[in-house]
Amino acid sequence: MDLGIKGKRGLVCAASKGLGRGCAEALAEAGVDLVINSRTDADITRTAEEIAAKYGANVTPVAADITTEEGRAKVLAELGEADILVTNAGGPPPGMWTDWSRDDFIKAIDANMLTAVALMQALVPGMMDRGWGRVVNITSQSVRSPVSVLGLSNTARTGLTGFVAGMSRQVAGKGVCVNNILPGIHATDRAVSLDGNVSKNEGITPEEARKRREATIPTGTYGQADDFGAACAFLCSQQARFIVGQNLLLDGGALNATL
Repeated sequence: MDLGIKGKRGLVCAASKGLGRGCAEALAEAGVDLVINSRTDADITRTAEEIAAKYGANVTPVAADITTEEGRAKVLAELGEADILVTNAGGPPPGMWTDWSRDDFIKAIDANMLTAVALMQALVPGMMDRGWGRVVNITSQSVRSPVSVLGLSNTARTGLTGFVAGMSRQVAGKGVCVNNILPGIHATDRAVSLDGNVSKNEGITPEEARKRREATIPTGTYGQADDFGAACAFLCSQQARFIVGQNLLLDGGALNATL
């Protein structure tokens, strides 16, 4: 399917690996010119070179911490205008609800809610002026089904979801579609970290921790970044013009719910 976005300009955050890279690759394959970001210069430069070589796309790397004002300013200065925005940031650490201080919550909200809000505030007005735009926020399955040890993520990402629920309806009439993707467990560094935490706490191997978690997923396996990227690219397509303010759950059927 031709997604109709060849020649558009997009920003994908935290794109050197994992789900962000999956999104960047899918958009590059669709012909989108990209600015991609991550903290480490060597990693994001290598990723940009690999994606450009594979798809013949224009891919500009920017090394910066997108969760800081300075990092966002650096990325936005390189980007200029954008038709497509994919927000993404690493999740906060696991723990118990009794462990976290106010500073822990503020840090999580800054990274996983307010960073996305700031990027939308910076880029969506231009999309509205031009009459077309797509925003995809990578949040978490915990928005629909809270994960007990991920209370910081549950809190921050649910806050972002609430913001998008209202804001998306306010901009849709100008041709801008804003949606969220809620990933379940995918084969990324985040999954390795979570499995490692289970391994440490329960005295089992990381492989056993993964098998145990996979057994809770109807597909019997972790998701893949390229499949996730394809879903993201579709939400950025011309064909997604009637999808507004939705939360697409990509979890292999792990959430057992009718609606």
